[in-house]
Formats: sequence, C-alpha cells, structure tokens
Amino acid sequence: MGRVTAGTRGSISPYAVFDRDSWRALAAGTSLPLDAAELDTLASLGDRIDLDEVATVYLPLARLLSLHVTASRRLWAAQSDFLGDATAKVPFVIAVAGSVAVGKSTTARLLQTLLAATPGAHRVDLVTTDGFLLPNAVLDERGLLGRKGFPESYDRRALLRFLADVKSGREEVFAPVYDHQSYDIVPGQVQAVDRPDILVLEGLNVLQAGRRTDGSAPEIFLSDFFDFSVYVDAAEADIQRWYVERFLALRRTAFQDSTAYFHRFAGLSDEQARETALDIWSAVNGPNLRDNIAPTRSRARLVLQKSADHSVRRVLLRKL
Repeated sequence: MGRVTAGTRGSISPYAVFDRDSWRALAAGTSLPLDAAELDTLASLGDRIDLDEVATVYLPLARLLSLHVTASRRLWAAQSDFLGDATAKVPFVIAVAGSVAVGKSTTARLLQTLLAATPGAHRVDLVTTDGFLLPNAVLDERGLLGRKGFPESYDRRALLRFLADVKSGREEVFAPVYDHQSYDIVPGQVQAVDRPDILVLEGLNVLQAGRRTDGSAPEIFLSDFFDFSVYVDAAEADIQRWYVERFLALRRTAFQDSTAYFHRFAGLSDEQARETALDIWSAVNGPNLRDNIAPTRSRARLVLQKSADHSVRRVLLRKL
C-alpha cells in the first residue's frame, strides 16, 4: 500500500497519511547508525522497540528533520544577508509531545542519536520539561502535588524564558534537572545548553497553550519557538495498559530502592500494584491526557500513531 492522503474519503485534514511501507521507503538505502545494544540504552522501560522499527519509522523521520534543518539554515543565511544582520544562527528546536507511558522519551532520544549521526555532524541537545516542574514543596504548598504533570504544576514562565533565550542565540542557557527516583527537582543542579545545532525538547506540556492566572490566553506560546513538532499518539486504552505494565515493572526494580519516592509501593502484591496504578491513571494521567495533552495533537507538525504493540502503524505529516 502506498501513501494515503487524508481527505480523500470526504473528510478534511491538514495531514498527509503514510502507512509503514511508504514511510520506510523514504529512507531506503540509508544505514542505521546504531546497533541493538545501543538501542537498549535509548528505549524507555516498557517501550518495546527493535532495529526494524527504527529503520521503518525513526530513520525516515530523522532524514526529514535533517532536510528541515538544512532548509532552515539556508533561509537564515538568506534573510541575514537581506537584512544585513550578523546575528549568529540559532538552534533548530524540535518538540516531542505525548502522554505518560506513550514512548515520547524513547522517540526524543532516538531523534537525538539519529540526527547527531547525519551528514554534517549536528550537535544535538535533549532537554525534558520535567526539569521545569515546580519543586514538590511548592506543589504541596499550593495543593498541586496530586496534579503533577498538569499545566499548572510547571514553572511555565521559566520554561518560556528558557526557550526564548535558546532561540535568541544566547551562549549558555540553563535548564533545571529532575530526578525520577526522588520524584523532585534536584536543588542546585542544572543542564547547560550552549547553542547546539538542534535542541530536542520533550514533555507532556510542550504543545499546550497554557493560560494566565486570570484565565486569558498568553501573547507568547512555547510553540512560537518550535521549528518542528512531533506528537506520539495511541489509543487511551493502550496507553493505560502500558502505564500499568510499567508501574508493575518499576515496582520490581526502581521502587525497591529505599531512597525512592515510590518505595512504599515496592511491597504491594501484583493485584494491589495493578489497582494502585489504575487509581493513579484514573485520578491523574487519564484526565490530564484527555483534557490537556490529546487536544494538542492537531498542533503537531507530525503525528506518530502507535498500535497496541507499540509499533507505529501510521505517520501523519502536516501538508506544507
């Protein structure tokens, strides 16, 4: 089956739709710059992926993004010449969005690795928006600890300032660091971003519009600073199952550490752990997905639609 263009069956869509075979053909003849062992270090817990999936989905995506980076550089050079502006080139920013447990972190790490290996030796940095979550103490004080991951749980002004500084070409910009084991911001620790060729920004909230404290829409959005955006999509029932499976796996591994924030779940039985994970999904992750994350899917430049086994079944690319 070849490419299917959305809208051919009576519906109107800004996306062109590719099946797996037609998408994979876009990177025909291109070799993978990583092996199975390296892939294991990039894949998140529970995100089932192999080298064939990388060749089918992520290698063509990396090639497409590399074309966009090259075109962006040419446009920047032409505009600078036209304006007589000697401003240094700024990073090409790629946003990766999607639900908890959908595999966006794996996607972001794969893109970082594949883009860094493309001709021209791009320097690619990866930053997650987890670092811009408010510290637990602040969330607790505001009654938001149970809404971690919702838009109001982030320091959105700091995240916006970070991106604005990156896109203004500042020599060194700092992002806070988040530790998943302690479930909190690491005091005094930062990640330095110093004018990379490409910045991949991954997080739940990157495509969300956000609201001011008075409820009005902001004048500037995070997406104003993106050059390309990817949304990792799947049916909610599949994402919920992946989340529960990951929770059970963490209970046997990371939660066993006595210093872990979720160590209290380590001693749960399988059934208790499953019920706890479903309760968390019902109270936090499910509502956040439905109310805040999924509605941003249509803002993405490209959508990766996953099947129940984590493989990408279709790629939706916004038409130029």
